Amino acid sequence: HWVNNPNQEDWKREIKKTFELSNSSEGISIYIHLPYCESLCTFCGCNMRVSRNHKVELPYIQTVLDEWALYMATFDEKPNIKEIHLGGGTPTYFSSANLTKLINGICDQANIADGHEFSFEGHPKSTTKEHLQTLFDLGFERVSLGIQDFDPKVQEIINRVQPFEMVKEVVDNAREIGYKSVNFDLIYGLPLQTMKSVIDTIELTKKLRPDRIAFYSYAHVPWEAGSQRKFTEADLPKDSEKRALYDKGKAMFYEMNYGEIGMDHFALPEDPLFKAIANNTLHRNFMGYTANSTQLMVGLGVSAISDSWECFAQNSKNIGEYKTLVEEGVFPIVKGHVLTATEVNSRQHILNLMCHFYTEWDKGDFLESRVQKALPKLQLMQEEGILELTLGEDENTLQVTELGKIFVRNICMLLDPKLDGQVREKMFSKTI
Repeated sequence: HWVNNPNQEDWKREIKKTFELSNSSEGISIYIHLPYCESLCTFCGCNMRVSRNHKVELPYIQTVLDEWALYMATFDEKPNIKEIHLGGGTPTYFSSANLTKLINGICDQANIADGHEFSFEGHPKSTTKEHLQTLFDLGFERVSLGIQDFDPKVQEIINRVQPFEMVKEVVDNAREIGYKSVNFDLIYGLPLQTMKSVIDTIELTKKLRPDRIAFYSYAHVPWEAGSQRKFTEADLPKDSEKRALYDKGKAMFYEMNYGEIGMDHFALPEDPLFKAIANNTLHRNFMGYTANSTQLMVGLGVSAISDSWECFAQNSKNIGEYKTLVEEGVFPIVKGHVLTATEVNSRQHILNLMCHFYTEWDKGDFLESRVQKALPKLQLMQEEGILELTLGEDENTLQVTELGKIFVRNICMLLDPKLDGQVREKMFSKTI
């Protein structure tokens, strides 16, 4: 629904405005998309490019640094970098030397903020001890490993074979080096997945005790991700079966002393995300949940999304076009959206619900009309025990119940003005 596209001057104005308002107080976040993989994971819906030719690494990194130079030319002072996250694709497809060139090229022109967090997504098959040491020396102390499921049959059909022993070696290496946080990405609803495979996967996860766990619903969108046509819906757990996988996983995480963090995430009590819940400082952006809140997030690389809080902008998804635009000295954005005042307001309330399962508003707030429009559905959800809604002259609140947490996306959709009567078949993956 991005219709109010920013042009080059619009985008410069938006990032400059947000940077001037927040750089000194909050700093900025940077997401870097590294799209290359050596093999295709058939469940994946990310923007990626399969190549065994590692000669692509250096030219791509140089283009990312050239794109960063466009942002640096827009800023009036050195940026204070609060967060860097390397996503993909497979960031550890790139050599340690090229990752060093990339991070030094970003950070040499900036200040590193106190309390910064640098993290990266690692594929267990390609994340070597050298990768871990190099990135740690560059300031990275968090690694997220894509596990998905430890069952060999599931791994085979999604073309991501990585035995438990391989994952254990990466985790042991990370902890030996000094990483503060290890995250596991687990997915429920994958092809050939069963209750037993999910239980066994979580029991093996328990042995390694990652600091965080992301428990994602498999998003089946074959009309968007052609790789998912390698299997059919007949191979997937049915709706009630899939829900049972989630309920069992969540119950097991609770038994393992993990606390629920927003949507899909769980963390141990000593983890900063867990503490951010108690401190009411949890934040969410395109990189996921974080204990650091920044208004400006710069997305670098093909398909990366940037966010100035009042404007979104996405880079070209085509590597060739992305490089051409950067070489021409322009931001490689091909679409985006400048938010209206109403949309900014709705965004804040949706963020409140996604982070804290609660929001409140005063009489006359933009949200008031949204709530009134959605009132029949909200009241039905209240009757079903999914939320608690309070409306009055002095108090207007929406609290998601424990039962309703799994439905928080559905609640948020009712508060999004862009979704009025515009949700059609094959637009999104299922919310549950």
